[in-house]
Amino acid sequence: MAASTARRDRPAHRCGECGATVAKWVGQCPQCQAWGSIVEVGATRVSLAPGTVTSPAVPIGDVDVEAARAVPTGVDELDRVLGGGLVPGGVVLLAGEPGVGKSTLLSSVAARAARDGAPVLYVTGEESAAQVRLRAERTGDLAPSLWLAAETDLAAVVAHVDAVQPSLLVLDSVQTVASAQVEGSAGGVTQVRAVAAALIGLAKERGIATVLVGHVTKDGAIAGPRLLEHLVDVVLHFEGERHSPLRLVRAVKNRFGPADEVGCFEMTDTGIAGLPDPSGLFLSDRGRPVAGTCVTVTVEGRRPMLAEVQALVAPTPAVNPRRAVSGLDSARVAMVLAIVERRGAVKLQGNDVYTATVGGIRLTEPAADLAVALAVASAVHDRPLPVDVLALGELGLSGELRKVGSMQRRLSEAARLGFRRAIVPSGSGVGPAGMEIVQVGDLWQALVALDGLASRPTPVRERGPLTLVES
Repeated sequence: MAASTARRDRPAHRCGECGATVAKWVGQCPQCQAWGSIVEVGATRVSLAPGTVTSPAVPIGDVDVEAARAVPTGVDELDRVLGGGLVPGGVVLLAGEPGVGKSTLLSSVAARAARDGAPVLYVTGEESAAQVRLRAERTGDLAPSLWLAAETDLAAVVAHVDAVQPSLLVLDSVQTVASAQVEGSAGGVTQVRAVAAALIGLAKERGIATVLVGHVTKDGAIAGPRLLEHLVDVVLHFEGERHSPLRLVRAVKNRFGPADEVGCFEMTDTGIAGLPDPSGLFLSDRGRPVAGTCVTVTVEGRRPMLAEVQALVAPTPAVNPRRAVSGLDSARVAMVLAIVERRGAVKLQGNDVYTATVGGIRLTEPAADLAVALAVASAVHDRPLPVDVLALGELGLSGELRKVGSMQRRLSEAARLGFRRAIVPSGSGVGPAGMEIVQVGDLWQALVALDGLASRPTPVRERGPLTLVES
């Protein structure tokens, strides 16, 4: 009995990143795989004596839900991701790379909320108040009820909250704020955990909707302890390429709404604007057919978006031809090229092959395989596909075409934007009214359906656009 008591009182070891507990010290956490994060903590004994109840338990039918209703932010694309808006007392963690537009988006959200008359507090720890004011003037995000403070001390932030009594608190960013009562520098694991826990407790106690901005590491993960993601109610990732105006907000975790939704934004000189219909960014001018292009439909979260795949095949004297990829998965494109050459009888030997997407979108799902294959075949023969045709399907190594998810949703979006014919895998079902569905079983059938695209071994520039033939 004494031996078992001694084992229970023995100090434990806990991971500073994810909070996992292990019996002894190890160099790498077995839960989150972080190195050097295991620290020794004193043994704790939990008392089972009853304590003070903060609020009595009530039947679930008597719980007031009005206090937890989401309040729209005025930014429709952000409300789509949040599940209707910001919930009083809810804490949102918005993470993204430097310069992607996090502060610009949150300045717009704060200004729209302040225009409704409710006080909003924007605390910046990375910029001066004058810098934030200049950006707000440029983007038109000035409002009388929007309060601005530049602080890096947690106690000072709490003092500002007491003075302003805001309905919305924006902290940019949580890694820049530190508490004098906690050891370590700002941005460290201990400081980030303590600051986040204090602000979350403050938000829950006073019913303040809170948005915390978080940094990301080189590999795109949220900087700081993984425990931070478990503490907050909503985790959003803000993504975008520096050379593209497209910005995407993805919900990774959401206690108040869907966790698979995506919001689309466009970054302009005057700020950031929502894109309720972003497909236009990903399609080039469709006025005339061009060889080496094919349109497909990708699904981001639950939103279907049309995207265009382009291919260029050019002869080269080099022994090892180039295979350049932009906006696509290079490994998957290499596999598709091998299938096109082996199963589709499209000769790529002695040619450089360049494949890319339009508008900065990145296609990683297998549903774009057929579009890549048809774009490459069209580029080899220099014969454009019809402008109203799109392709959907995953390619197998034997050349078979596999069905993809959300087919009806994809086809409905394509029909709405004027596409009248679609090449899809067999068994995909019927399409929307007014759209002709061409169902094929493999890549060869898809090439044959496009006026015998696979049967022409050399480019023929005199021939006109391809037409679909009856199967």
